[in-house]
Amino acid sequence: MAGGVDLPVVDLASQDLRAAAASVRQACVEHGFFYVTNHGVDGALIEAVFAESKGFFDLPMEEKMKLQRRNHRGYTPPYAEKLDASSEFVGDLKESFYIGPIGDSDLQNDLNQWPSEECFPSWKETMKSYIATVLDTGKRILSLIALGLDLDAEFFHKIGALDCPSTFLRLLHYPGSSEVNESDSGNYGASAHSDYGAITLLVTDGTPGLQICREKGRDPQLWEDVHHIDGAFIVNIGDLLERWTNCVFRSTLHRVVAVGKERYSVAFFLDPNYDTVVQCIESCCSEADPPRFPPIRSGEYINGRINSTYK
Repeated sequence: MAGGVDLPVVDLASQDLRAAAASVRQACVEHGFFYVTNHGVDGALIEAVFAESKGFFDLPMEEKMKLQRRNHRGYTPPYAEKLDASSEFVGDLKESFYIGPIGDSDLQNDLNQWPSEECFPSWKETMKSYIATVLDTGKRILSLIALGLDLDAEFFHKIGALDCPSTFLRLLHYPGSSEVNESDSGNYGASAHSDYGAITLLVTDGTPGLQICREKGRDPQLWEDVHHIDGAFIVNIGDLLERWTNCVFRSTLHRVVAVGKERYSVAFFLDPNYDTVVQCIESCCSEADPPRFPPIRSGEYINGRINSTYK
């Protein structure tokens, strides 16, 4: 049985930036996960996103498949993704919908797929508003991360990582017991994985199921439940930021277990501009601890990870 974990809580409204940055650093070193409160995203907007998400996932499968994933955007049905390659199951139970960076429609460079305005008149504007607001929150968190690494608060801005960053919003639906076959006994809503990029901002409907494993190499693995805090985002560190920090910060294994009831969540992935060269931050290496990874372009790294996940 998994026990609960007490993750750090960071108040984004704190006037003491140094103290907040120290809390973020400690969280990233010890857990790879933390909560943020007073994040500036209106609760009514979050509720609207969940309502639009539920409306879409309630559609018949043939309707959802009209927007099947292309260019890593659109609908992904159950079993299409296998986050843990060692899983005995064909794929994870969840279904999802991806919305990528939103281009200028006048220039026709928006690769996203959108449900019809006739059926979902508020969908696009709701998602665009949410993405813009959560992006601002994510940038504030990255500033605290920079301060926690003894860098200028604007470090990620100054190196161009936040010039047209790679942002993806992922709407997620995990099935209830009535939607799961007997052959799926023991399968996961989302099997064990660490996220690929920089940071993820997650909000859930309060249904349990999220678990983390703080020691990747431990055998047997110890899994701990992440509890829901009303009004808070759950933030976690991705593999790219672990690489950037020479493993000073940890990207933590996590999974979603089936709990016998439906579960909805919304994940926002904030990753650097695709052309950002990710190389060891100076404050994270020394003669005794030299850089462990060669420099790599952000887009090259993340695309490689994504391509290995889908079959």
